[in-house]
Amino acid sequence: MKEIITKEIVDELMRIKGEVRGIAPKSHVQFVVEEKGEEVLKKIEEKMKELGYPVGYKNMKPMSFYPIGLEATTLLVIKELFNYDDQKLREIGVYQSKVSLIIKLFTKYFVSMKVIAQKAPEMWRKYYTVGNLRITELNEKEKYTIIEVKDFQVYPSHCRMLEGYFGNVVKMVVNKNTKYKETKCPFLGDNHHEFLIKW
Repeated sequence: MKEIITKEIVDELMRIKGEVRGIAPKSHVQFVVEEKGEEVLKKIEEKMKELGYPVGYKNMKPMSFYPIGLEATTLLVIKELFNYDDQKLREIGVYQSKVSLIIKLFTKYFVSMKVIAQKAPEMWRKYYTVGNLRITELNEKEKYTIIEVKDFQVYPSHCRMLEGYFGNVVKMVVNKNTKYKETKCPFLGDNHHEFLIKW
């Protein structure tokens, strides 16, 4: 059944404490624009206005902070307007990791998974003012890592986007294709998020 986004859902999302860099919602919209054409920008902005949160994505400053609910709402609007499934949301995460200014700042550390594991919490903090990320397991012999995110509950669509994002960051480091999946989630009754990335 198709999920209908309502003002009540959005108001609840906008009450979530915490902020995110503008590059996040901006890149989500840019993904759709590159795929479907410039005219979709107006559709997204009109829907945001209809929901009570008008935003001009072109004018968003990539490194400024915005309410985290704005990123979650942007993903939901995109999902509804263009009938995006979970795989498309993962692709948005992959895209974000490719265009992210934060990732560009940290590329000098992309020499090994061990170095990235040390820098990962700092990278997260450059993006979000809430939540804590750490690499709980790194097994280079068996070729997998487990990423844990605590104190961060936004919306299930956001989890799918993070799967793609984390999966592609690991791919950039190991230079191999990755398989990724969220194995624990607060929306499924767990007390934190856990992402398993294999290569």
